[in-house]
Amino acid sequence: MRRLLLFISACILLGMTGCAPKSTNQKAEAPSWKAKHVILIGIDGWGAYSFPKAQIPHIRSLIAEGAYTLNKRSVLPSSSAVNWASMYMGAGPELHGYCEWGSQVPDLPSRVVNEHGIFPTIFSELRAAAPDAEIGCIYEWGGIRYLVDTLALSYDKHVTEAAKDSTATARYAVSYIKEKKPALANIVFDALDHTGHALGHDTPAYYNKLEEIDGYVGEIIQAVKDAGIWEESIIIVSADHGGIGKGHGGRTMAEMETPFIICGQHVKKGFHIQESMMQFDIASTIASIFALQQPQVWIGRPMNVFE
Repeated sequence: MRRLLLFISACILLGMTGCAPKSTNQKAEAPSWKAKHVILIGIDGWGAYSFPKAQIPHIRSLIAEGAYTLNKRSVLPSSSAVNWASMYMGAGPELHGYCEWGSQVPDLPSRVVNEHGIFPTIFSELRAAAPDAEIGCIYEWGGIRYLVDTLALSYDKHVTEAAKDSTATARYAVSYIKEKKPALANIVFDALDHTGHALGHDTPAYYNKLEEIDGYVGEIIQAVKDAGIWEESIIIVSADHGGIGKGHGGRTMAEMETPFIICGQHVKKGFHIQESMMQFDIASTIASIFALQQPQVWIGRPMNVFE
């Protein structure tokens, strides 16, 4: 009888211990980032149709060491502001509201806005999760600044001199990367789109300009290495739209299909992405690198490119 009472008492004690609340002083472990640095390089007007003819050794080196698709589709219309917005905002124009080539404010009411009064962007989402992160944007076309949420940026540089000095954007990017070692940097080249409009897509002038921009991509790659952050970085190269003749905005594959290339820490090597990809999947892929819980209003999906 005595043994039975001792056994019952022990069971009661164990039960009470098991039900005891856990200490609330323990901090939840922060989710780990796949990489400490993401460099997003945008090439305005770069159609995937150009890839077989293009002399772009630096971009091809990223493909060889990373993952890629030539079948990422733009949203419609296949023009600039609507597609840069979709790239940064993780959703299409039906939700973020930027619907035209040069939209500076939503043409439709954004489904939601953040505390800055703009549809959530990858920049504002990273800022909310990492308040001290260095986040920068360097761009040639002024329309970019209306789409990134500049209040979330540490560094906002519109390279107005790029029209006269085509090397300026790369110089700013190289200096910024070496000095600040940003968590997220967005660098956008616009000159290829101008060449397409002035002289035509799929022309010798177009390929010459693309080759020049590839050289700037090489300078950015070298800057990441010189900064000592190559082993902790992911580089993404993509575009807003392609083109046909001297224009874009329509529903041809030459206008709608653009490359997506991703290379760096934890990225599969020599991997050809077979799954469907849309413009807004870029924001989601970057969000997954930084272990961000994407907003419910985003419809993008992270690409399965990580080891």
